[in-house]
Amino acid sequence: MIEIRNLRKTYNGIVAVNNISFEVKKGEVFALLGPNGAGKTTTIKAILGLIKIDEGEVRINGIDVFSNEREAKKLIGYLPETPSFYENLTALQTLEFFAELRGVEKEKCVGILKEVGLGDAINRKVGGFSKGMIQRLGLAQCMMGSPSLLILDEPTSGLDALGAYEIRNKIRKMKEEGNTIVLSSHILSEVQELSDRVAIMNRGNIIAIDSVEKLSQKLKIQPKLKINVLNPSEKILEAIKKVNGVEDTKIEGNIIEIKCSSETKASVINAIEDAGGKIIDFKTVEPTLEEIFVKMVKENE
Repeated sequence: MIEIRNLRKTYNGIVAVNNISFEVKKGEVFALLGPNGAGKTTTIKAILGLIKIDEGEVRINGIDVFSNEREAKKLIGYLPETPSFYENLTALQTLEFFAELRGVEKEKCVGILKEVGLGDAINRKVGGFSKGMIQRLGLAQCMMGSPSLLILDEPTSGLDALGAYEIRNKIRKMKEEGNTIVLSSHILSEVQELSDRVAIMNRGNIIAIDSVEKLSQKLKIQPKLKINVLNPSEKILEAIKKVNGVEDTKIEGNIIEIKCSSETKASVINAIEDAGGKIIDFKTVEPTLEEIFVKMVKENE
């Protein structure tokens, strides 16, 4: 759906994006991550055709964004990080305005507003909306015309827990319907939950691109074994530390957290029992996107 080849952009001699290339497959949720100043926003603006690039190509479904701008933009719905609307218009009037801009049927506006949870605010003026309601309206305008590519920048910003949950479900539904979604968010647990692949940027470069599972394997980040032990003792901790394959241990109350390979789990459990420990419960916690992100960025400073 998206092809980027040798994209480069500088601002006053400072490199914002440094000759990057990647593809986004049709029907996937693709996350673009990075610390502030990494080049994410510049990359998104290039995909949208909102900036003039120094070098490279950007294609949406085979259409060149810069030589055939109008046709490329018909395929895209965009939710910016801080959407802004005319405060004197109602939610319905706002969406009808965007429907007119996109040349699509206004009759669908009410249904879309209900889809994003604004059914009770259709005739309320936007000037009285909360930040979360503005975010929902932003998603609604992004969906107008059923674009096949949606670019969502911080889609759950300003939403409460229920609102964020509903938006995540909406993203899953859009994926199931065949849409391609590019997601940028600082909420890494949310990204891990939704994304098929992630690209991590730093200093204008893409330093990693793959699924969370494969990135953790490449970085050799071990899963954590959390074991609830009745009255853990120093003897038990020492027994765990002696097991080959154990990288790190820490204890909080009765919970012992051990970083180790999957093959080491049985040996750890046996060591605890041999040391006189009684195991109440245990679970494995897989590496998080946050761990991957921090390790990748630190290694590429």
